[in-house]
Amino acid sequence: MPELRQERSIGELFGQLTQDMTLLFRQEIQLARTEMSDKVSHVTTNLVSVLAGGFVAYLGGLALVACVILALRDLANISLAVSALIVGAILAVIGWVMLQRGLKEMKRVDLSPRRTVETLKDDVQWAKEQRS
Repeated sequence: MPELRQERSIGELFGQLTQDMTLLFRQEIQLARTEMSDKVSHVTTNLVSVLAGGFVAYLGGLALVACVILALRDLANISLAVSALIVGAILAVIGWVMLQRGLKEMKRVDLSPRRTVETLKDDVQWAKEQRS
């Protein structure tokens, strides 16, 4: 029995290609949204870390300043101003270290949607092959 072969017209093939490209485009947009959402979430987490570090350094300074300044003044028999200077310098260094760690982590985040760019390149190549 001879094999029946359905031949599609150029219009049908073009229509199918258009539908495929539309679907592919929508999927790429969804991938980009998902990828960027993940990256924004990561940046947000790091930003919270930076802010928390600064806030903790500030609270630590407030909670300890009065006590440590007075204790240092009594133990070292130095003036209140010198005690405040020593404690303030120590708290500033601790806060700076915490902020630097958070900023370092933020710099590690790559905001470009690399997977989307790669799949778009593949899609362009696929579309070129479909036209040939």
